[in-house]
Amino acid sequence: MEEKREQETMSTQEEEITYHAVEKDGEITAIWVMKGRKHLRTIDPKSEEGRRILQAYQPSP
Repeated sequence: MEEKREQETMSTQEEEITYHAVEKDGEITAIWVMKGRKHLRTIDPKSEEGRRILQAYQPSP
């Protein structure tokens, strides 16, 4: 039983943090910070942090 808990804890810790742009009518309205399937927080795309994240993920011409 204890071994199973350790495996679950390890797999949770290994899950990557990802960013998901939420769009409405072709405009990004929010950025979701996710760890696996768990929503950690929402970032305003117009904030300084939101603009930095969006710039980092914009394709270069």
